[in-house]
Amino acid sequence: MSASLRIPDYSPREITVGRWRITALADGWLRLDGGAMWGVVPKAMWSKMTPADERNRILLALRPFLLRDGEHTLLLEPGVGDRWSEKELDRYEIDRRDTLEESLARVGVDPSEITHLAASHGHWDHIGAAVVERDGELVPRFPGIRLALPRVEAEMTLHPDPVRRGSYRPGDLAPLDERGLVRRLDDGEAILPGVRLHILGGHSDGSSVITIEDEEGREAAVFWGDVCPTSHHIQPPYIMAYDINAGLSYQVRSRWFERAAEEGLAGLFYHDPLVPFARLEQEGRRYRALPLG
Repeated sequence: MSASLRIPDYSPREITVGRWRITALADGWLRLDGGAMWGVVPKAMWSKMTPADERNRILLALRPFLLRDGEHTLLLEPGVGDRWSEKELDRYEIDRRDTLEESLARVGVDPSEITHLAASHGHWDHIGAAVVERDGELVPRFPGIRLALPRVEAEMTLHPDPVRRGSYRPGDLAPLDERGLVRRLDDGEAILPGVRLHILGGHSDGSSVITIEDEEGREAAVFWGDVCPTSHHIQPPYIMAYDINAGLSYQVRSRWFERAAEEGLAGLFYHDPLVPFARLEQEGRRYRALPLG
């Protein structure tokens, strides 16, 4: 039996960026193959940072973020949801002991209070919770609320090609699209005033980061999505095998890591089991993560 990382006790953690109060939530946990999560990085290196279980899988968080400014309540990255077969639950060891609804309740927010939804891309582990099955029908979990995501990701989710089909499920988006609840964004568009989408590609065709501005209109935080899934993946060559374009991933990661370190951006990490918030600090040609919150 390997000494893999156990699921930690979840408790909400927060930081403040400008007018935004940002809370790290939870929608469960899963385990994915360590080799796939680390690409060409040798196991002798990555297993020290992210220990594997007996099936070579590493523990990953499924962490939506809640942004509140007194006027808007934005749920960033809805989560994995609960529409999974026994086979899938076993394959990915999806653990639902901490759900989106439960973590919202812990911070005193009712799902009806959500005013906006956004996602960095359309992979099933990021947007599956946008839809729920009720009385045998797939319906929006947040009725009447539009989900903002990159235009190319919306189309790929609804119509995945054979190469990308394993990462997308049309049912995660079709019930929203049929009701006019999908807001397709292009690069640089604002989700809300002070919250902006930047389409980078690499991990997926429209994989994006989302920046959050301070009171003076300067970008002060960045939600990494799967451009940088954990605080351990902060060296530019640490690229997942899941990325469809490793060369582009290296380019965009190099540029954005340098920028994040120079500007002191607070980073939001979706998949890190222990570190939801961290800044990057450059040390020579390498980076280190400084946890926040």
